[in-house]
Amino acid sequence: MTTPTTGDTVTIDYVLKRGDGQEIGNTAQVGPQTVTLGSGQIFPQIEEALTGMSVGGEQTVAIPCDKAFGPRRDELIIEIPRANLPPEPAPQPGMQLSAQTPDGQPMTLYILEVGEKAVKADGNHPLAGEDISFDLTLRAIQPAA
Repeated sequence: MTTPTTGDTVTIDYVLKRGDGQEIGNTAQVGPQTVTLGSGQIFPQIEEALTGMSVGGEQTVAIPCDKAFGPRRDELIIEIPRANLPPEPAPQPGMQLSAQTPDGQPMTLYILEVGEKAVKADGNHPLAGEDISFDLTLRAIQPAA
């Protein structure tokens, strides 16, 4: 039985679910994903699970919110004056905005509400505060060179 190790490239399929079992993403539409183990591309818990799997193996990996996208932080919900936004496209709930933190780091904001003078935007990751799980299937292993 061959299992992948750090440095190997693996091809996986997955189904991403919230802690309540609601499916919120999968590889069915985009096709299998290829990642290099040890490169930090995926959650460490998934890398650990994959290193024990053989091609065709399946496993479910549960990741609590504090090890996934962290807790929701109320201080990341902000009001932005509409005058600070470009006129087009008109802001809509769910729209993403690119911004910078005070120290210059890029940040994505999600518009929650649109008012006449301001929009309310959320800098939390959409899955912050959520436990998540991945149903994994290992499709292929490409050993490190």
